[in-house]
Amino acid sequence: MSTVLVTGGNGYIGSHTVISLFENGYDVVVVDNLSNSKMEVQNRLEKITGKRFKFYDIDCCDADKLRVVFEENKIDSVIHFAGLKAVGESVSIPLDYYSNNIGSMIAVCRLMTEFGVNNLVFSSSATVYGSSEDVPFTEESPLGTCTNPYGWTKWMIEQILRDYAKSEPSKRICLLRYFNPVGAHESGLIGEDPRGIPNNLFPYISKVAGGTLECLTVFGDDYNTPDGTCLRDYIHVVDLAEGHVKAIKFLEKTEDSVSVFNLGTGKGTSVIEAVKAFEKACGHEIKHVFGPRRPGDIAVCYASTKKAEEVLGFKARYGIDEMCSSCWKWQTMNPEGLKD
Repeated sequence: MSTVLVTGGNGYIGSHTVISLFENGYDVVVVDNLSNSKMEVQNRLEKITGKRFKFYDIDCCDADKLRVVFEENKIDSVIHFAGLKAVGESVSIPLDYYSNNIGSMIAVCRLMTEFGVNNLVFSSSATVYGSSEDVPFTEESPLGTCTNPYGWTKWMIEQILRDYAKSEPSKRICLLRYFNPVGAHESGLIGEDPRGIPNNLFPYISKVAGGTLECLTVFGDDYNTPDGTCLRDYIHVVDLAEGHVKAIKFLEKTEDSVSVFNLGTGKGTSVIEAVKAFEKACGHEIKHVFGPRRPGDIAVCYASTKKAEEVLGFKARYGIDEMCSSCWKWQTMNPEGLKD
């Protein structure tokens, strides 16, 4: 049985990917420093899968502590999710983002070299495409016009990994650029569980729908889109998790040193369309007001999914209605999120 190390495996996307890996016959080892996640996730994963996964409470920037994971387990592949991920926060504390996100990736790569681990899937982002509005974004779209430090860390890590792969021909690296993950596991036991006030649209809508927050502010209603609000490519987190499994399987057979794939649905949904879909899921109105545009927001952002379909065999199965209904199930079952 092949063993996959999932860094940041207690996080939103990481935890769903652990389930998909397990369901596809992989053994999974999880590393997470719990800075933006909770230990309760491991209990929920055990309820869903019937298996207690091997877990290490370690910061991936600490190479000495992380080395223990490689010493104690025969790791075949790594999926690297661990990192800070709030766009707005990255503008406030950029040094933390550069230090943490880049430092953790370098530590993982050094240990992969030391222990002869060749396969790596990196959790990248559509933010690497920056402020361009030449949509849909393909894997060949121009890079390097990022609008915030978070996006720049993803862009820089992609370059680091290209250089790393050149220096070590045995390495097989997959860069997954995903768009806007939303939704939750069908059980309602795991979902997006941000600490404090949510930064992302759907957790915020969920809390307004559940009565925890009073009102949603929609940033900008004067964009050049059908209803004036931003268009984004939302992808169900379960689909996204399946994409990571397909990436691991691809790395096990490819000869390419670095491969890049967009993971999205290939269509844009506006903020107002998302609100209306959530109203349908929860059965009542979502109170919202319009505010000024947010700095750095672009009008339209969605993926070309052609390459992922043709090469990985990946195609998103779920639409916006399933995303909203699963979000609402998670919210109603966990109104205060998970306990620490």
